[in-house]
Amino acid sequence: MCLAVPARVVEVNGDLARVDFGGGVIREVNVSLVDAKVGDYVLVHAGYAIQVLDEEEAEETLALWKEILESEEG
Repeated sequence: MCLAVPARVVEVNGDLARVDFGGGVIREVNVSLVDAKVGDYVLVHAGYAIQVLDEEEAEETLALWKEILESEEG
């Protein structure tokens, strides 16, 4: 199963952006498929931003990810 993870755009440089996945995890991803701006939330899959999310949708998804990770930790 392939999953996409929300992240907040912190810097854009052409087709590449630095995104913050939270918890200090910042990565560079390709944003050529979407119109992402600094401050936007994007859905990231395999190093590509595949969708821009509104803030409410991103926060809901992040909360679900947090629940999943906490349940796996026991």
